Amino acid sequence: MDIFKRISEYQAEGERLAWTGSFKEYVERLRQDPSPAMTAHARVYEMIESYGVEDVGGRKSYKFFEQEIFGLDRAVEKLVEEYFHSAARRLDVRKRILLLMGPVSGGKSTIVTMLKKGLERYSRTQRGAVYSIKGCPMHEDPLHLIPHELRREIEKELGVRIEGNLCPSCQMRLQTEYGGQIESVLVERVFISEDNRVGIGTFSPSDPKSQDIADLTGSIDFSTITEYGSESDPRAYRFDGELNKANRGLMEFQEMLKCDEKFLWNLLSLTQEGNFKAGRFALISADELIIAHTNESEYKAFISNKKNEALQSRMIVMPIPYNLKVSEEEKIYDKLISQSDMRHIHIAPHALKSAAIFSILTRLKETKKQGMDLVKKMRMYDGQEVEGFKEADLKEMQSEYVEEGMSGIDPRYVINRISSALIKQDMQCINALDVLRALKDGLDQHPSITKEERERYLNFISIARKEYDGLAKKEIQKAFVYSFEESARTLFENYLDNIEAYCNWAKIKDPLTGEELDPDERLMRSIEEQIGVSENAKKAFREEILIRISSYSRKGKKFDFTSHERLREAVEKKLFTDLKDIVKITTSTKTPDESQLKRINEVTKRLIDEHLYCPVCANELLRYVGSLLNR
Repeated sequence: MDIFKRISEYQAEGERLAWTGSFKEYVERLRQDPSPAMTAHARVYEMIESYGVEDVGGRKSYKFFEQEIFGLDRAVEKLVEEYFHSAARRLDVRKRILLLMGPVSGGKSTIVTMLKKGLERYSRTQRGAVYSIKGCPMHEDPLHLIPHELRREIEKELGVRIEGNLCPSCQMRLQTEYGGQIESVLVERVFISEDNRVGIGTFSPSDPKSQDIADLTGSIDFSTITEYGSESDPRAYRFDGELNKANRGLMEFQEMLKCDEKFLWNLLSLTQEGNFKAGRFALISADELIIAHTNESEYKAFISNKKNEALQSRMIVMPIPYNLKVSEEEKIYDKLISQSDMRHIHIAPHALKSAAIFSILTRLKETKKQGMDLVKKMRMYDGQEVEGFKEADLKEMQSEYVEEGMSGIDPRYVINRISSALIKQDMQCINALDVLRALKDGLDQHPSITKEERERYLNFISIARKEYDGLAKKEIQKAFVYSFEESARTLFENYLDNIEAYCNWAKIKDPLTGEELDPDERLMRSIEEQIGVSENAKKAFREEILIRISSYSRKGKKFDFTSHERLREAVEKKLFTDLKDIVKITTSTKTPDESQLKRINEVTKRLIDEHLYCPVCANELLRYVGSLLNR
């Protein structure tokens, strides 16, 4: 790639998108497309929607978030629908501060960063174009030039809504530079940019003694007072506060509730009336989405203070809990590791999954549902089937605790421990046992967990280890069975033939002799027992399989080995049971003979070629499973 050519092309694209013209020309543009006149809230919502929306199981999934935010589909849907969508339609919600509240490292800052970056990109598209009065320090909407008395009829004419007044600077310039000729005022296209302080403001609390309100609202330029003679002259004022620069876009308050009260008072008028007070000027209009984030303890302290009631009533609080799906938690760790300089170290399959299992268990709450433990709950949350429970049970558990996911081990802790394991030992590969060992060692150094929590967490590490043991055995099982898929499918088809005959009170024809035989009860039970289907439950299980086959047939879909997760698991376990002794001998012998060595080499090759192991972790897996089988 020619780097400088790409830079040149990018710069040329910016020049192509640039536009400057008179206010009269801008109005003609609005006649063709009124979208540049949308509010800041509408712009954010349109930006999110522009990436696409999918219906997943009756829920909306927003593609904008899917590259960075994992496992928070319900929280994101609520955020977009209840706040952004409503605010975009000019409902009263837009007059509220959006407060993201949740535990540390839960994704709050990531969501805000994504919105800021998304707005920057969207402002470079035709639909997301933003125009402002040229030279305005607040990049304000050119429609503010239209006198209030004429706005209603012009709104009907252009199909837009006009809200807000000219800033003090533009009021003066309209008279001094343009002689009151509104149609001659220059308008330019601007691009939202956090770096250039256009349409994005960020305020972070610091020492209240040194932090000035001017950080938000701008300040007097004392060097020009003698020239202009008055502090109320707009030319003697710097409109460079975060609230000024965030106009037309997004204002982020980092750790908002840690701010001194005087900084929050400005938000009362800004949220409700769309304006704020600065210097010796009339109220200054601002169209911006205010988004803040804080943790749960700060929020509880805030609402307990009666003095904060006015501001509290102007907030929409959106809980952002931890992810509660193991598969999504793996993606978080994978993303964080891929961003580091440790990408060259191989991470064995199931290493991150084991860490994810531990993390999710610490975040779940015990359910009151009979027969449901945390491991089963974790599996159901991750989309797996659990015998005896249905979709309705899942929804009931998800609504059982409002605060579920607001506590537990955070992703940063896990990544810190994995990083520690990677750095301490000069390793080519790290496996699940290394990760779980690092997590366990780190509990002693964790500053915020109590002795009782530590005992619980140690128990969860043991459970994660047991889950990994099962995964490790299954991996070896797949690698040991020669032509595994073919063997499994043959057994699978044989089982289906038998249960069909059983349910229909029919016979099975022997393919070799043509003899009619009763269904092979021994075969069926040997498979069903692998997944705990009892004698009393076997009839219901077999009928459920037939119903599933019928359903697939009606939809024109083929029912195959992968269509029923529990039956697939049963077939795999059955095959492994039949081969268990061979596996045990082959993996545990210290001096394998020629045939055993050949089998080990074949299994190792299959683990590397088909299951993403490296030579190091493939051999470690073989040794570990051998020790498990010999216990």
